[in-house]
Amino acid sequence: MAEQQHHFSTEPEHYILSKETEPALERILFNNRMLVMIVLGLLTLVFAYGLTKVKLDSSIEKYIPLNHTFIQNYLVHKDDMKSGVANVKISIEALEGDIFTKDYMETLSKINDDVFFVKGVDRSGMQSLWTPNTRWTEVTEEGFQGGPVIPSTYDGGPESLEQVRQNVLKSGQVGRLVSNDFRSSIIDVPLVEKDPETGEKLSYQQFSQDLENKIRAKYGNDKYRVYITGTPKKLGDLLDGATSIAYFFLAAMVMTAILLYLYSRCPKGTLVPIVASLIAVVWQLGALALMGYTVDLYSVLVPFLVFAIGISHAVQIINGIAIESGKGADKLQAARQAFRGLYVPGMLALLSDAMGFLTLLFIDIGVIQELAIAASIGVAMIIVTNLVLLPIVMSYIGISEAGVRHAKKTEKSEPKLWKAMSYFASPKVAPFPIVIAIVMAVFGYQMSQGLKIGDLDKGAPELRADSRYNLDNDFMVSNYSTSSDVLVVMVETAKEQCNSFKVMDAVDRFMWYMENVPGVQSTTSLVTVSKLVTKAMNEGNLNWSALSRNQTILNTSIQRAPSSLLNPNCSMAPVIVYLNDHKAETLETAVMAVEEFKAQYDDTVDEKYFGYTIAEIEQAIAAKEIDSVPVRFQLASGNAGIEAATNQVIADAQDTMLIFVYVVVFVLCFMTFRSFTAVACILIPLALTSVLSQALMTYLGIGVKVATLPVIALGVGIGVDYGIYIYSRLEVMIIAGKTLQESFLETLKSTGKAVSFTGITLAIGVATWMLSPIKFQADMGILLTFMFLWNMLGALILLPALAHYLLRPERIIARHKARHGDIPPAG
Repeated sequence: MAEQQHHFSTEPEHYILSKETEPALERILFNNRMLVMIVLGLLTLVFAYGLTKVKLDSSIEKYIPLNHTFIQNYLVHKDDMKSGVANVKISIEALEGDIFTKDYMETLSKINDDVFFVKGVDRSGMQSLWTPNTRWTEVTEEGFQGGPVIPSTYDGGPESLEQVRQNVLKSGQVGRLVSNDFRSSIIDVPLVEKDPETGEKLSYQQFSQDLENKIRAKYGNDKYRVYITGTPKKLGDLLDGATSIAYFFLAAMVMTAILLYLYSRCPKGTLVPIVASLIAVVWQLGALALMGYTVDLYSVLVPFLVFAIGISHAVQIINGIAIESGKGADKLQAARQAFRGLYVPGMLALLSDAMGFLTLLFIDIGVIQELAIAASIGVAMIIVTNLVLLPIVMSYIGISEAGVRHAKKTEKSEPKLWKAMSYFASPKVAPFPIVIAIVMAVFGYQMSQGLKIGDLDKGAPELRADSRYNLDNDFMVSNYSTSSDVLVVMVETAKEQCNSFKVMDAVDRFMWYMENVPGVQSTTSLVTVSKLVTKAMNEGNLNWSALSRNQTILNTSIQRAPSSLLNPNCSMAPVIVYLNDHKAETLETAVMAVEEFKAQYDDTVDEKYFGYTIAEIEQAIAAKEIDSVPVRFQLASGNAGIEAATNQVIADAQDTMLIFVYVVVFVLCFMTFRSFTAVACILIPLALTSVLSQALMTYLGIGVKVATLPVIALGVGIGVDYGIYIYSRLEVMIIAGKTLQESFLETLKSTGKAVSFTGITLAIGVATWMLSPIKFQADMGILLTFMFLWNMLGALILLPALAHYLLRPERIIARHKARHGDIPPAG
């Protein structure tokens, strides 16, 4: 009993507060070890079954903010829009000569037919030189003439090829379906939402693989080269690249095993933590599948994080068991003592991790919210597998003799490094880390002011610049006039009024306004067609290249307008704005320009008039309820519109998420340690790391986007673990009657060793991500490596320096005595 009393006397206040509940939980678990093992074994079987149900999801809807105004506007007109995000462009380049050869046309025809039968293609909307919806038009003395670009009389002969050339020139497709140098042409492929056979959402990964196997591999040779771009293709390539995560996971596991053995010198102390952490991964994935969740590009990284967090806490448990074993405790008592001493800080750290992840729910983007749920479930599993299963298993098998000898040797040794580092808690050395931290914080803050929201690179920044997709995209941008970055503005009006002069004139003014905005290449709309046809109807006279106020002429000019430029009841006509790129600044400039222009039309007409018919509009005008036909410009569709909405959501949620994660960690730490100064010692190093990580993003040109925003919460949530374990042990030593510097030295010799090992091991593990073909994973690897290392250094260097100024050992001891009596200090 005296020995037990001696143990409790060295524990900090929050251990004593849970004195009655902890032993009870300890007795329940360790007095019923076999029953607990059986229950956990059955749970493992259940979740292992769930693991077989895991599916990889590539749905575009998960990657966009569905509740954003832009997206809501798009969804209203989704069925009418022909320029959505589910679209792929396939370009076939002739490496010698041009496209006007018999062999090229035959090859293009075969590719067109093969693409037509690829599962997922919206066949009615396909367009290429071989589809009947690609037509040419000209005005002659006899009036308008036209037809398919490749006529039914085509036979591949020189005359037919020359006729095709002339038809292409008259079609207006040069720079769109045909390259500016006539060496390649495009097959424009819209996709359906659901697999026509299964009725489930179309798998973009499978669609991408079909294009690679059935098109690129089949037709790409020394005569022709195939290029494929579009959001579905990009997602497919990303999902293919995501399979490399398994190799990084394996590499991290092997490196962790090696480092853990070098740390513990115990095969059992190496194998059991790895197995326990892997069980947590199985539980997490199995639980997600059983709950109906799928795995996507971002949540596929979570199992690695779960494994890493599991190892982090397992090291503390193994370290505690080894220390107790080195003191002479048997394997059961050593496991119980380690559990008793680490259960509360372990739970606090894991709760902080979980709450940090849950702050991602503030971001209204499906993939990030599911990542938050997946990570939180994973942390919940770690609480069981690493804080319950691990110590119980170790209570049966114990630390090996070699591990015990190593623990005894380490306990008796006085490493020069730890002794030197203990001076960070001394009066002479403590000011230096604090001054350096202040300088770094000021520098980091100033540099972080240049941090941008969104993508900062051309092409697909999620992939590397030399990736196949980005090389294909570079070819498209270099050889065609129309950009792949499209912002679509939807012009709403009353039914059958999109061709009225009032609406057309507003659209014309809007197009002129946007074409003078930096970053905008060109615009296209119903007005473009009307002007061209009106000019053609008047012998090509440039004076007629304008909108006519005569409604009959306007009606005639858009009779042959493509369906992509107006909806069936003529109540909406999109304006397609081609941008130079989709960089954050370009998108922000374009969106602000649209908002400024549309302000003069917003709120001028009651909402109800937009649903009126022609007769009702005429009656409203006659009754002087309104002055003219209502017009409203609505943002936005197209890939640029989707990305602009995403950037706005991220910008709005970034600060809220960061504030919330710090508030949650603050509350949890304060409830546990009951001291503002203790919380400050833990959180200030975290805050410094957050500022420096934002400065690093600015320096490396990494924008805040869907891929990088979660790292902020992950870094804080996982990084707080170091501070919690260091401070918990530091407080134990202070209550035991040691000076601050002596307390910190003892902390370094036990918990500090485990923290430094964990930080380095986690950093090495995520550093392997830098080799990934997926750039956003490489970016996450850079940032997480930086945050793991800096959080570790902050806990080992800055925390003790802050403790020297903020903590008052006599107050900690006095508070302890006031609550629990005068317990004799440990020897």
